[in-house]
Amino acid sequence: MELTHVDASGAARMVDVSGKDITAREAVASGRFDTTRQVIELLNVGGLPKGDALAVARIAGIAAAKRAPDLIPLCHPVALHGVTVDLELTDSSVLITATVRTADRTGVEMEALTSVATAGLALYDMVKAVDRGAVLREIRLVRKSGGRRGEWVRPTEREATDE
Repeated sequence: MELTHVDASGAARMVDVSGKDITAREAVASGRFDTTRQVIELLNVGGLPKGDALAVARIAGIAAAKRAPDLIPLCHPVALHGVTVDLELTDSSVLITATVRTADRTGVEMEALTSVATAGLALYDMVKAVDRGAVLREIRLVRKSGGRRGEWVRPTEREATDE
C-alpha cells in the first residue's frame, strides 16, 4: 500500500486532488467521554459550575470541523455543507457522534474525527472542576461515503474476528 502523503523521496506532500470528481461525501466519527455518574446527573440538569456543557461541546465540535485544515498540516480545506454533533448520555459516559457532509474532491474524515476530539475536549474543560479523572477514548471513523472508493463502514468486533 502506498502512503499518499509522502512523495517518492519520503518527503511530506499535500495530495493533488484537482483531477478528482466532485461528489457528495459524508463521514461519521465517534468517541466516548467516560466520567462519573455525578457528572452525568449534572449534565442532565444543566448543573455544572461552568454552564451548559453539552451545548458548548456541540458548538466546539462544529467549529473544530471547520478548522481541521488549520490543525492538521496536510488536510485539504473543504467547504463543509453540514456538521452535526450528537451527544448521548449513558450512566457514566457521553457518546459523541459527529457527521460531516460536503460535495467536494476529497473526503471529510479528518473533519469528523477532529469534531469528535474537540467536542470531548470541551466536555473535559466543562467538567474538570467536578471530575479531573474523566477520559476521552475510542475516537474513530465509523463510516464514510462518496469519492472513488465509495462507502466504507467500520466492521463490528465480531465481523473483524470472523475474517
